[in-house]
This record gives sequence, structure tokens and C-alpha cells, in this order.
Amino acid sequence: MGSMRATDTDRIPPHPEVAAVTLQQVLDALVDPVRRSIVTQLADATADIRCGDFDLPVSKSTATHHFRILREAGLIRQHYAGTSRMNTLRRSEVDAVFPGLLDALVNADRAAAVSR
Repeated sequence: MGSMRATDTDRIPPHPEVAAVTLQQVLDALVDPVRRSIVTQLADATADIRCGDFDLPVSKSTATHHFRILREAGLIRQHYAGTSRMNTLRRSEVDAVFPGLLDALVNADRAAAVSR
């Protein structure tokens, strides 16, 4: 018997269609400041970000929970590059369903960071 190896596509977690996500799900995901920070960091990024490269004030297991909530709300897409789980903001998809929401969130998050 040969050994079974998971391919990168086998390891990709499920992602909902953004059009099937409710506004309530999105708002519930964004109520947490850590998740808003993840979204803002992705909005500012010029490339996908590895899970471990985010500036977050939480443990790795807690960060994993936050990434799952954002993914299940249709806000981020995750994929593997080698052994690293990469994250992408689903900006165009979210903007198509909830126009202006991400811009408002990111601008508010940046303003709050400046006033701290």
C-alpha cells in the first residue's frame, strides 16, 4: 500500500459563496476587534498574508478561531502555500454584495487606532 498524501487542494477549508452570507453573519464576524484588525491588515497588504505573520495580541489557537469565523462569514479566503496557510481578503466579492462595507470598516479601524 502506498502512503496517502494530502494535496494543497485537499487541505483548503470550505469557503461559502459571499452572496449566500447574510449581513448579520458578516456583522457578527466583524464585531470583534481582533477580526477587524485581521481584515484591516489584509486590506493594507499587497500580497496574501501567512497566518503567523499577522500582528495579533492573541495566542495561535485563538487566532485560528478568528480566521475560521472570518472565513465562514465569507470575508477571507484561505489556501496553502507549502506548509503555510495564506489569507486573502475577498474584497471584490464582498464589495459586490455589501458595497462600501469594507471601506467603512477599514477606515473606522484605522481612525480608532490613531486615537488610541
